[in-house]
Amino acid sequence: MSVRDPEPVISTAPSTSLSDATFSFANLPAKLKAWHHRRRVSPGWTIIVAAILIVVALPIATVVLLALTPTDNIWPHLVSTVLPGSVARTLLLSGGVAVVTFAIGTATAWLVTMYRFPGRNLLDRLLVLPLAVPTYIVAYCYVELLDYAGPIQTQLRATFGFTTAADYWFPHVRSLGGAIFIFSSVLYPYVYLTARASFAQQSVCVLEVARTLGRSPLAAFADVALPMARPAIAAGVALVIMECLNDLGAVQYLGVDTLSASIYSTWVQRSNIGGAAQIATVMLLLLAILLAAERKLRGGARTHHTTGRYRAIPFQELEGWKGVTAAGLASLPFVFGFIVPLGVIIPDAATHLHDAMSSGFLPAAGNTLLLATMAAVATVALSLMLGYARRIAGNRFTSSAARLAALGYAIPGTVLAIGLLLPLAGIDNRVDEFMRATFGVSTGLILSGSLFAITLAYIIRFLAVALAPIEAGLERVSTNLDAAARTLGETALSSLWRVHLPLLAAPLGAAALLVFVDCMKELPATLLLRPFNFETLATSVYSLASIEQLEQASLAALTIVGVGLVPVLLLHEAIAGGRPGSRAGSHAAH
Repeated sequence: MSVRDPEPVISTAPSTSLSDATFSFANLPAKLKAWHHRRRVSPGWTIIVAAILIVVALPIATVVLLALTPTDNIWPHLVSTVLPGSVARTLLLSGGVAVVTFAIGTATAWLVTMYRFPGRNLLDRLLVLPLAVPTYIVAYCYVELLDYAGPIQTQLRATFGFTTAADYWFPHVRSLGGAIFIFSSVLYPYVYLTARASFAQQSVCVLEVARTLGRSPLAAFADVALPMARPAIAAGVALVIMECLNDLGAVQYLGVDTLSASIYSTWVQRSNIGGAAQIATVMLLLLAILLAAERKLRGGARTHHTTGRYRAIPFQELEGWKGVTAAGLASLPFVFGFIVPLGVIIPDAATHLHDAMSSGFLPAAGNTLLLATMAAVATVALSLMLGYARRIAGNRFTSSAARLAALGYAIPGTVLAIGLLLPLAGIDNRVDEFMRATFGVSTGLILSGSLFAITLAYIIRFLAVALAPIEAGLERVSTNLDAAARTLGETALSSLWRVHLPLLAAPLGAAALLVFVDCMKELPATLLLRPFNFETLATSVYSLASIEQLEQASLAALTIVGVGLVPVLLLHEAIAGGRPGSRAGSHAAH
């Protein structure tokens, strides 16, 4: 609208002049009235957010309360015997894996983003595939391959005539160093994906200015690109450390007694849940320090482009031996993290197919499908309500509560199991007492002894996984649609059902797929909360590997990996195609 216009013209576009803004505020045009009305939503949405937050906080509160009021005070015993070694091994494992994954993920991301060499486009996709393989499966494969009775050492003894292990030196895979190698080979894609996305979105002009000022390509990377990517890389490294803290199957099999393994052994083998809760509080403290450090490393850094025009990344060509060397070095993480484990699993699965089928593969697959589907549907539904409540309520509580609820991903599965089993068992006992006294009927363990406990643990742990794509989808839905729907008499709930759900089909599907696969791979919480005689693919692999029958577990392991490949490849396409201003991200991805 021009200042000289004799009559006001109401537009749905934002005002661009002071006179427009003043006029719009004074006359409260229909769009702003609808917006104002939209903010007057039912307090029920805030109550829903509060309820979800309480559920997420329940296991943490239970663990802390149990640790502070144990039946037997074993703090002195833990401090003098268990904790020093467990904390030291946990820190060494997490720190070592963080350093190695930072180096591998950042270097390969920069190489793929800024250089052209033979096989670059294919390698860009292959480098993310190890993310589909759970760490415990990779650990089982490498132990079978590199242990004393494995094919490599057997061939080594046969070739050189060695008779005992004392006759030669060979690295011990069941050690802290072996664990760092195995974890790094699987978890580096977390850093690769975040660094790759950050490098692909950086301004080419900034890098060219650095080169103009005399910086070498390596100096421009270290002094310009790397600091700009620090927030994204810090987030990737934090995810790596969280996975190290959560792992149970791999560290047990490799003989590395971390805090997670100590919680399991103290609870299950020593039947001391109070002591397990006390160890869990130490792990929660480490997680709090990790989250604070990650936030500090990000330092509130924000970078933005000062222009809406983007130019293609000026790839540097690597030809001849340089290109071959770059392709070979960049492919090593993929080989160690994906090819080698599958080279063990696939022949075993093909050779022992009948044994695997007779070892309960089909019932375990059915249980996994049922459990993962239930958890995915429930998690996506709660994430949708959480994200939508944050959108329409617009108050400080819902925004803060949504962020806090997403922290459930940081809670290790062993801690979740302790924190959920006790309150659920308490509810079961109260219900059972009431039913016995009133009707003379015993209800048993309705919550703690059923799939409800595992499903609730999955919901708390993977709420953030579903919330991220759903909130991204909601941000792409214009608030004008909310205003129009409310103006036409729709309520907040009917607007969600009739307007937003059809537009969120793709994000909801992506969220459900991500949660489904994570539930398939989750081991610690499933192992500790499952009902008696209930096996999933993950627990089946764990149980068979623990009695050295990995051949019979290979089909279940291969199924987990095969299903896990789908969301990994979709996630890569979304990140690699995310360079602003490019067509489908072609400049960044190709």
